[in-house]
Amino acid sequence: MWTEGWRDRIWSQLNEEWDLIIIGGGITGAGVLREAVARGLKTLLVEARDFSFGTSSRSSKLVHGGIRYLRNKQYNVTRESVQEREWMLKEARGLVTPLGFMMPNLASSGTPNWKLHLGVMIYDYFGRKWAHRAYSRAGFLRANPEINPDQLVGGFLYYDARMDDSRLVLRVIREAVAAGGTAINDARVVDLLRNQSGAVCGVVLRDEAAPEKCCAEVRARVVINASGPWSDELRQKVGAPARLRKLRGSHLVFERSRLPLQQAVTILHPKDNRAMFAIPWEGTLLIGTTDLDHPREWDDREPFATGEEIAYILEAANHVFPGVHLAESDIVSTFSGLRPVVNTGKAHPSQESRAHVVWEEAGLLTITGGKLTTFRLMAKEVLQKAASRLPGTPDFTPRVRIFDPLPAIETARAAGLSPADLLYLQGRYGADTADLLAAAAPGELESIAGLPNRWVELRWAARAEGVQHLDDLLLRRVRLGLLLPQGGLGELARIRAMVQPELGWDDARWDAEEAAYRRIWQQSYSPAPTGVNAG
Repeated sequence: MWTEGWRDRIWSQLNEEWDLIIIGGGITGAGVLREAVARGLKTLLVEARDFSFGTSSRSSKLVHGGIRYLRNKQYNVTRESVQEREWMLKEARGLVTPLGFMMPNLASSGTPNWKLHLGVMIYDYFGRKWAHRAYSRAGFLRANPEINPDQLVGGFLYYDARMDDSRLVLRVIREAVAAGGTAINDARVVDLLRNQSGAVCGVVLRDEAAPEKCCAEVRARVVINASGPWSDELRQKVGAPARLRKLRGSHLVFERSRLPLQQAVTILHPKDNRAMFAIPWEGTLLIGTTDLDHPREWDDREPFATGEEIAYILEAANHVFPGVHLAESDIVSTFSGLRPVVNTGKAHPSQESRAHVVWEEAGLLTITGGKLTTFRLMAKEVLQKAASRLPGTPDFTPRVRIFDPLPAIETARAAGLSPADLLYLQGRYGADTADLLAAAAPGELESIAGLPNRWVELRWAARAEGVQHLDDLLLRRVRLGLLLPQGGLGELARIRAMVQPELGWDDARWDAEEAAYRRIWQQSYSPAPTGVNAG
């Protein structure tokens, strides 16, 4: 799948009549593709950049209900989310994994202990489980000796889940394609087609990987806009008013040795009491997130963490973990993403609802808002809205399996891997796991610099996962740009020897891609991002 010549094959098929065109290759679009293909619909997903390029590669890496939303009385969002979390833990085993959260209660927050206890009980009740635990002040400090004891009253342990967001998107899309769907990245919608009555009936598509090609007109019964924070830009093409509020969330990544937490910890910022998280993730420690209005004049830039945001996150981390003394020099990488939130005019961004919405305007269906955790519910709702225009008027309410069962792997093929290591790969690559292991050259099943990743993952991604640019490989397929110092540049010679032949790039192409990757990493992912337009 997505091996040599795959883009040309898809491009040659675009003049066919499609049941559905999905615009947007994040988790929402991926979910719509998977649900539609399961009903036998001829479906095309197009993504202007890379799969998961936008919000779905820049999340807090959590599958969660959002316990803080209870404070804003967003009970329906929380209940739906925790139930979807439980489903994903069962169906996406190895990719979505349980994560304990330690939540301290500080006297300065003004929240009585009973109210926090009630919150975690409601959270567990919504998820139909009972897994929380209450701690006294002394017990909480024994379990978390790094925590600032000042103002500490007690605390609680509750459970959510973590994942690799880009790999989640890739697995859903690839399994949908294996089941008969079609998906292509670097394919930008430059216009919408309209029929005689003015209703949207297709798209005008440009191949960003070969811009010298002419645009293609692609027609479908239904066009679904799943472009996340950029949904308004597409809606403007049918004269619809802007309705979204782009909110930026930024994160800092540290080496795990600087703060070797075994579980996540909820952080309350000392200035505004805003809830943040410190999360063990992929062999590192992730701390975030912010919640700020994103300036419209930055729309042409890849999002980046500003100096003010970096200082804000460090201030919160050092307040909660005062003995660690985290500094800018400890930051391995930063990243920032945009949330598509329906604008209701709340004074503070964090007060806006995370509920999703479906709009139909001139035949164009838009699904936006919501959370990564609820992608399946969002997909079903927008498809149910489209059902009357689809052949056979399919019913999307019955549940279908989104993640294929994990394949059985022969012990010999997994030589040298522990059961946990093998499950890690199975969760990310599903049915491709055996082929990935078979592709490994000597030494390529070893971990990369102590991370859970294996060298062979780079080879496999270059060979079969639709990589168009070096940043696709190092920021989204295998997350070395986030996990290693200097974005993995110290390993680039070995990476080049392994993947350049797989990608079929000559030396001039490699040199250009490497220069572009260095620029992108410095501008949007480095410890001190410059934020210049990354193109």
